[in-house]
Amino acid sequence: MLKLIITTLTGLMLFFAPSVLAQEEMSPEQKAWMDYMTPGAMHEMMAKSVGDWKTVNKFWTDPESEPMVNEGTARVEMILGGRYMQTTHHSTVMGMPMEGINLQCYDNATQQFTAVWIDNLGTGMSVSTGVYDGDANTINYAGTMVDPMTGDEISYRSTHQIIDDNHQIYEMFMTNEDGEFRSMVVELSR
Repeated sequence: MLKLIITTLTGLMLFFAPSVLAQEEMSPEQKAWMDYMTPGAMHEMMAKSVGDWKTVNKFWTDPESEPMVNEGTARVEMILGGRYMQTTHHSTVMGMPMEGINLQCYDNATQQFTAVWIDNLGTGMSVSTGVYDGDANTINYAGTMVDPMTGDEISYRSTHQIIDDNHQIYEMFMTNEDGEFRSMVVELSR
């Protein structure tokens, strides 16, 4: 696998180097790759979140339950040359320490966001894709994860709203036999 990665990267460098270094006009293929790999406006939007945040986390197991509420922290970093946003969360869930990592990107080719969530309360990943609604300043995601009680893949939707430079809200919605309900809210502030 490492050999394949090194070969691919070497090939890309050789592919781009002549025109980039000589400042020649790029072929359509080279331009497509340059457009794909160059961070743009959506990456700049994500970069505004860089820093340390306080979080208030609310979880519901069903629509009739009272939420479990706890406080935590989140650290946001842009990685790999500003192409990806990594958020590391620390809090407690049901009295247990929780550490989670959200890796988020904007794919220039598909013009969609992708988010991958992992944490120490499980061994799987949730993966979602979404589009940005500029009017609401919100990324609307749809994703899947595994229900550990059944082993089945389940769908969910979530929203990531950027209220202003110092306030954001992440909401997650699950579906049960009665319909959709809000299962989680994370309020971020700094």
